Amino acid sequence: MANEIVVGAADTEAGRRAVQWAADRAASHRQSLRLIGVVGGATGAVGEASVLEAALEATTAALDATAAPLRERGLTVEVQAHAGNPVSVLIDASKDAALLVIGSDYRGPGHGPARGSHGVRIAAAAHSPVIVVPEIDLAGRSGVVVGVDGSEVSEAATRFAAQEAERLGEPLIAVTVWTPVPLPRHIGAYPADYIESMESVSAETLGVALGGLRQDYPDLQIEERVERGYPSEVINDIAAGARMIVVGSHGRGAVARFLLGSISHEVLARLATVTAVVR
Repeated sequence: MANEIVVGAADTEAGRRAVQWAADRAASHRQSLRLIGVVGGATGAVGEASVLEAALEATTAALDATAAPLRERGLTVEVQAHAGNPVSVLIDASKDAALLVIGSDYRGPGHGPARGSHGVRIAAAAHSPVIVVPEIDLAGRSGVVVGVDGSEVSEAATRFAAQEAERLGEPLIAVTVWTPVPLPRHIGAYPADYIESMESVSAETLGVALGGLRQDYPDLQIEERVERGYPSEVINDIAAGARMIVVGSHGRGAVARFLLGSISHEVLARLATVTAVVR
């Protein structure tokens, strides 16, 4: 269903945060939910069938318990328990989804990189936008950050970010980051006209990208930021105080499926807040 949010539901704090985020989104957009629990690790060993059956029954019961209060809120919620590889199951489920929402046990700076590659692999290969919800308290944060580079996928990310900013009642913080070419050893400093040109071109790119958006969202507060540095570092630094960050992913080809794109990959590796990967 094109108006359905699929959630990778797990009995963890990150999993519960993912379900809550998806439920709030579904309520505001009149969307339905599909909670998916995956039992992995099956090898086909003798006697495994009964163990797997019991695990699937327990998973279904847990999903029903999670769904009950959501249904009381008036949401339409389907639950599914699957046996298999969680990455493959969720990627397949995203084919007919409006969004795929997953949790991450990453708890922010000082806790090392985000653990595991599942989130990156899912975001790289999913057919729908992917929302990664980290185990971070977002109380007191403000704004929806979006990285803008003038590409088509960036335009899609910007539109998505504007919708979320409007839903949350938050300002949209649109960021374009420019990176100077490596400075040759024999040159002591960048020419002033080069720096000015890079800043001017970047500001123009950002302004053009936001032109139509201001017309479509006249009441949305939009903050434009042109920054010098490395994109993923700058974006994550700004997003450290935001409620959400949105980045684009360039396609689902054989390489993108595993590499995602360096900027998106690096943003996911150091989750600063709820992160949306849009294609």
